[in-house]
Amino acid sequence: MKRLTRKSILKIRIYKPGKPIEEVKRELGLREIIKLASNENTLGPSSRTLKALRDYLPKIYLYPEDSCFYLKRELAKRLKVRMENFIMGNGSDEIMELISKTFLNPGEEVIYGHPSFLIYEIVTRIMGGRPVPVPLKDYAYDLKGILKAITKKTKIIFICNPNNPTGTMVGEKELKAFLKRVPGRIIVVLDEAYKDYVERRDFPDGIRLLKKNRNIIILRTFAKIYGLAGLRIGYGIARKEVIDLLSKVRLPFNVNSLAQAAALASLRDKEQVKRTRRMNALGKRFLYAAFQDLGLEYVPTQANFILINLRRNGKRICRALLKKGIIVREMSAWGLNNYIRVTIGREEENKRFIQILKKALKGGRK
Repeated sequence: MKRLTRKSILKIRIYKPGKPIEEVKRELGLREIIKLASNENTLGPSSRTLKALRDYLPKIYLYPEDSCFYLKRELAKRLKVRMENFIMGNGSDEIMELISKTFLNPGEEVIYGHPSFLIYEIVTRIMGGRPVPVPLKDYAYDLKGILKAITKKTKIIFICNPNNPTGTMVGEKELKAFLKRVPGRIIVVLDEAYKDYVERRDFPDGIRLLKKNRNIIILRTFAKIYGLAGLRIGYGIARKEVIDLLSKVRLPFNVNSLAQAAALASLRDKEQVKRTRRMNALGKRFLYAAFQDLGLEYVPTQANFILINLRRNGKRICRALLKKGIIVREMSAWGLNNYIRVTIGREEENKRFIQILKKALKGGRK
């Protein structure tokens, strides 16, 4: 079968997501599990969203509304962008794939920070493109380094802002200066999955930048702050001519009906977003203090997760946590063998994580 497979596919490393709760229950026979591995909103969706799902259930025998009209209309109203400037996806991951399928030719280059979201490399290799990872600087995207990496073959640049897995952010002034120097033939993708958690005031206004830069594509998701990760729904914002091209490779009915109904209800529930932001801010400060007490280095975050340097084998600590029912992300897939990434959860989840982490760290010294 390998002889029949496109050569670029053979180079792809399979993406391994964080372990699901049910799998850990089966493997270890545990009843209580706390999952802090995949940057989900542990508050879950709002009651308004759940009601919208229940109300729509009798209609799931029908195919979805393919254009996501009502959801686009609500987004357009809130973001002050025309409906024609949106494309909806089965998670923002799908839109990344659509971008590579639409614009990337074999041998062309895609630049992104390293370490960053692992899907950038995968969608590049699917189309036979050449991944060009540029090392982060102080855990943040090095935009000057990315500019130096541009060649005649560069087609796409991904900027994860805030960056996953470090939680760091590129500011507006820095990004504006960067975009002025990027050749107009290159597509710049601003992946803003964690935008709603940002506390800094200088986060770039991607939509305003889009109006001045033809080749920007903004990606956002309902998986994070809206708590809809299991329904898989995200969206892209770009100029109409870009959306029209992406739509040529989008398969019909890619966003299911329940996802559309839940996303629409979530947009109309501002209190849920406020509750989540408040929980995240308080949890972040609690975890910072706990890590300082433990003498652990961590990366200050603008997202809903924290990258921690354990200065010892991260896999071993993750296994110790897992045995006690705490799922976090070990970072060897990013080349960060001594690190773990933990999602900021509810107060009781954060406290339990720190309690078990202390014991795991003591065990690791023996």
